[in-house]
Amino acid sequence: MSEPVLEKIDTQGMTGPATPEAIAHAKTQKHKPMMVLPKRLFTPLYVEEMKILINEVLDEREGKMDYQSYFDLDGREYPVV
Repeated sequence: MSEPVLEKIDTQGMTGPATPEAIAHAKTQKHKPMMVLPKRLFTPLYVEEMKILINEVLDEREGKMDYQSYFDLDGREYPVV
């Protein structure tokens, strides 16, 4: 009796021989692509502050800095009740 021809590598030794019908079904089956959610290194608040900082630097370089900087903390103290 001849051994059945396998078209896959059985690394776990847990599956039996594949039938021709199972092989044909596996070849015609389509898989959905895996969706990956990108991970951010910085928090959303940090990203927002970096955008503000970059825009302030560009405004200052172009001579358009006619407003108080977001990062100047003088005069922004307030009491906590």
